[in-house]
Amino acid sequence: MSVEIIYVFAVLALVIIFFAFEVFPVDKIAFFIIVSLLLFGVVSPEEAISGFSNTATITVLCLMIIAIALEQNGIINLLANGLKKLKILPILLLIPAFMLISGTISAFISTTAVVIVFIKILTELSIKFNIPRSKLLLPISFAGILGGSCTLMGTSTNLIVNSVANEFGAERFTFFEFSLYGLIFLGIGIVFITLTSFLLPWDTNNNLDKEYELDQYLTSIEFTDESEFIGKKIMETPLYQDTGITLLKLTRDGISNKSPGKYITLKKGDKLLLYCDMESLVRIKEMKGVILNNYHVDDNRVDESEEEINEFDAEKNTIVELLMLPGAPLLKRSIDELKDKRINGALPLAVKRRRNIKNVKDKLLHTSIDKIKLKVGDRLLVEVPKDKIDEFSTIENMAVLKEHTSLSLVSPVKKTLTFVILLAVIGLAASGMLSILASSLTGVLLLLMFNCIELSKVYQNINWEIIFLLAGMIPLGVAMHNSGADVWVSSQLLELMSGKQPTITIGIIFLFTMVMSGIVSNNATAIIMTPIAISIASASNLPLKPFILAVLFSANFSFFTPLGYQTNTLIYGLGIYKFKHFLIIGGMLSIILWITASLLLGQMLPKT
Repeated sequence: MSVEIIYVFAVLALVIIFFAFEVFPVDKIAFFIIVSLLLFGVVSPEEAISGFSNTATITVLCLMIIAIALEQNGIINLLANGLKKLKILPILLLIPAFMLISGTISAFISTTAVVIVFIKILTELSIKFNIPRSKLLLPISFAGILGGSCTLMGTSTNLIVNSVANEFGAERFTFFEFSLYGLIFLGIGIVFITLTSFLLPWDTNNNLDKEYELDQYLTSIEFTDESEFIGKKIMETPLYQDTGITLLKLTRDGISNKSPGKYITLKKGDKLLLYCDMESLVRIKEMKGVILNNYHVDDNRVDESEEEINEFDAEKNTIVELLMLPGAPLLKRSIDELKDKRINGALPLAVKRRRNIKNVKDKLLHTSIDKIKLKVGDRLLVEVPKDKIDEFSTIENMAVLKEHTSLSLVSPVKKTLTFVILLAVIGLAASGMLSILASSLTGVLLLLMFNCIELSKVYQNINWEIIFLLAGMIPLGVAMHNSGADVWVSSQLLELMSGKQPTITIGIIFLFTMVMSGIVSNNATAIIMTPIAISIASASNLPLKPFILAVLFSANFSFFTPLGYQTNTLIYGLGIYKFKHFLIIGGMLSIILWITASLLLGQMLPKT
């Protein structure tokens, strides 16, 4: 064993320790790899930074940008609203239904983004309909991982394995080349998790709003004769169907109904007191004939022209949340007064009381939101011209908490364009007309040209840790090849597996990669193991693809630990599951997939 090989293994050991014990953030580990390999001369300066220009890194970056555009233009939210309709299903049907949907979407969109959306959906469903999120979140995470393994663009791991393998002389995979295997694994996962779901805990919805710090606000609306809801029962409108909205009170002809039933037919002039989240509030703003917060309808108020009212649009304005501190000039003023005076051109939309809504609900039923006076700790949601946001920062004792830029009203044209561009990217890559890199770059260019996304939003929302991880780990794979470490490891493994059937060899590689992925990140594992798998296959005069696919699938399938994949870590951090749930349920699933995959991939080998 040469000095170079020993040094590369020492760096690799340190990296594994850093990952396993989270000694440093991912980006620092990436720079440690680059610099340590460069200083010792195992890689050239050009090879040390080759990860930043690698096709897999750039492709992942482009797909992240497309995912951000989907979220900001309402496509993800549109999918989320559709999923809420499944609430009527019993839990044993909800699990496979949600898993199938999660797996299907994850084949084309970032698995992490999909799981984050599901967390929010299930939190809302749990609060309103007492659906146990603990029975669904882990299955959804597992299904997202399995679904992401169905296509070449499903996960960054697939792209990395394909890129590294190509650099070592292997033929590139096509978009759907291994989809059949992925679908088999997804089907096994759905059946197994559904049957073992009784092992998952059954949580309650107590204090979910406090646990997740959901943004929920008080506001009121009034219907004009232009509203499509006039003449409809409450249950027939989105106000009832939207899980993010709670109806508190209906006022008609000066008479208040403190428990408005779903069969009440809405009339012109009806006023509803609502308790809603931020996204639902924005959707209400888009409804024709629905006046948010009773704006410009009071005859005693100085009317404003239609032109002034229409100035508040998504292109010119944004939504800002203001926190009332002691001494704030807006304290003890009612929402009604703020409408009249228009503080810095801002239009008040809703208020979030300092106390929980359950504690003040009875008071709200006997008053109107317009009469609520602001107190210390209250949060006021206002729509304000973008060029006047800075003026709020100069007001004493009033803090601008956040600007809800991503929740501005989305243009239907941009929403449609974004979705069409996504389909175009998938179509071009799937048909083979363009590579995934070329199609994703084209998609990003189209999004920018049609103003469907701004680069400033991209810089803020990209997960740069993943980009730096890829850029840092790729030189490690190069160093293993330059030093001969990959050949040395493969020779040792070949000696260990001497005389064994090739299927068993694939099974050993699959198991080793899967276990390693439970300790180190799946991407890092894929970069390390792909060259080794190729060396073993080459030395055995066997086809490369079965061995490469063994690494591709096994690097993703570390279900036995919450540390191996980002989505598992995400749901584990919510405090719903214990490590044993991953170890028992995920462990059994990993074993089943290991045996199944070894047998299936073994069928790709030549008969002897």
